Amino acid sequence: MKPEMKATLAILILASTALSLPTATFAADPTAGAAGWTKEYPQADGSPARSCVTCHGRDLTKPGRHAVTNKVIEPLAPSVNPQRLTDQAKVEKWLLRNCRWTLGRECTAAEKADFVSYIQTQ
Repeated sequence: MKPEMKATLAILILASTALSLPTATFAADPTAGAAGWTKEYPQADGSPARSCVTCHGRDLTKPGRHAVTNKVIEPLAPSVNPQRLTDQAKVEKWLLRNCRWTLGRECTAAEKADFVSYIQTQ
């Protein structure tokens, strides 16, 4: 099996199991995930707009730093951090928390799949 097919299959399996999404409903789009990653979302409380880049950075092969706690966030890129995206419960937990904190709401199923597919390409 070609590496691209393995990555696509892994994303679909992750999306269908960890995120409880039917795989036939849509295809994950890493380009949309990248766009959502850098998009700045206004905050309801008037604090500065946030994006995923705020804490995780643009280069997912490098550590990030939480904007509030200043704690180091290990790289998200599976290419340098093989543990990333391996625990389905953690993926769902962190997508829920981070979407709420950054977007001000839960991510849609399509957004979750797009973010995961983008991270998987790094």
